[in-house]
Amino acid sequence: MSVLLISGSPSAASRTARLLDHLAGRMDRPATVLRLRDLPAEALLHGDTAHPGLARATEQVAAATTIVAATPIYKASYTGLLKAFLDVLPQGAFTGKTVVPVATGGTAAHLLAVDYALRPVLSVLGARHVTRGLFVLDTQIEPLAQDLLPRIDALLAEVPLEAAA
Repeated sequence: MSVLLISGSPSAASRTARLLDHLAGRMDRPATVLRLRDLPAEALLHGDTAHPGLARATEQVAAATTIVAATPIYKASYTGLLKAFLDVLPQGAFTGKTVVPVATGGTAAHLLAVDYALRPVLSVLGARHVTRGLFVLDTQIEPLAQDLLPRIDALLAEVPLEAAA
């Protein structure tokens, strides 16, 4: 089984990326991290899917059986960086995959963005199963809040061990 952790944060000092590191450390299988901020900006914004950097990222998505899509929440929605990447993926890019939506935010007021902004776009890309989401306050990430560990473990337990059929 191949797990791809996608970080939709544009920030170099990203709490979302640190949360993904914590998630990867609690997984019972290896995972690859794709930091969207490292993709070629011009190719991404122009939708140049033939660009080697975007082609590699698209191949990583195609090869994964599980996708963890993580993003900070800005103005009640996922980042424009994540949106731009999802827009260049082919129709049905998540077909047959389990997708785990993860979001970070400064206040609990952003909690519903996981279900009302992020989950629908992940479903439209054809995910076989979108797990319940995980929303984490920025203050819970560094240091990692101990009461967060059972939530992370319960979420990861929803991810099937077998590869997609």
